[in-house]
Amino acid sequence: MTSDLYFPPSGDWERREASSLGMDESALGHAVKFAKDNEIGWATDLSDANVGQDAPEWSEKLGPICDRGGPAGVVVKDGYIVAEWGDVEKVDLTFSATKSYLSAIAGIAWDSGLIKSVSDHVLDYEVDKSIVIARSRKTVNGFDTDQNRDITWEHLLQQTSEWEGTLYTKPDIVDWNRNLSFDGMRPSAKSYRYERMKPGNHWEYNDVRVNRTALALLAVFGESLPKVLSETLMSPIGASDTWEWHGYKDHSTVDIDGLVTESVSGGAHWGGGLWIDTLDHARFGMLFLNQGRWGQRQLISQRWINMMTT
Repeated sequence: MTSDLYFPPSGDWERREASSLGMDESALGHAVKFAKDNEIGWATDLSDANVGQDAPEWSEKLGPICDRGGPAGVVVKDGYIVAEWGDVEKVDLTFSATKSYLSAIAGIAWDSGLIKSVSDHVLDYEVDKSIVIARSRKTVNGFDTDQNRDITWEHLLQQTSEWEGTLYTKPDIVDWNRNLSFDGMRPSAKSYRYERMKPGNHWEYNDVRVNRTALALLAVFGESLPKVLSETLMSPIGASDTWEWHGYKDHSTVDIDGLVTESVSGGAHWGGGLWIDTLDHARFGMLFLNQGRWGQRQLISQRWINMMTT
């Protein structure tokens, strides 16, 4: 980023011609057209969509779902918007982009000393806490088992934890052998796995474990993650007040030593997740491109951002 980077004030964002900032207008136009012409082939109404390709017994939606919008985006150069398309102020589902915000929240915990080291065992941060589902009073599966006791924050954040358990009615095995491709092909039989490995030895895109990460961070902060996100990052960067971060309602409303609040989800696999417009996403992206600094304030440490992105 440039030293004379423009930081848009809250509620406003200056537009400039791309050519005035040294960009190729024609090439930019082609890029925008490509984005507009390559919309995902999903229905607008996602209430019945099985986005995780779950088995029927695990496909039930738990959190809220909204109709998705069409393609929308902005291109930002030196802080100025030089191109935009679609409804950039529509608050929309953002699925696993939510995970970037969750990682940022972990960085706030690390910067402030609430998490002393990403090599610490998560069990050490929960061993003295009571975490139950508020409605049923059932204890939440945690880390005090042979499989889970060696899991570190780094394992959770890098999706190598191999955490074993059921959370909000979804077992960790729901995402075993999950198809992440767009071509509809399933892994070959030889690539399937049928047993857990030790923490740190296997990477897996697993939304149950990401949701357990969100709950672990909630326990560390002792207050809702949307509140933490708003106060530490979104308000300082001038984001709107239209974004929402959902969990699974009663399914993920927990009682942690007397704090009763909804634990949010790290995506929209079963509903919920971060609902946010394009412009607020762009502000968040600018913060990271500028190594955690917004104006004269260092909101999140450059060291954490380097850890996130390398």
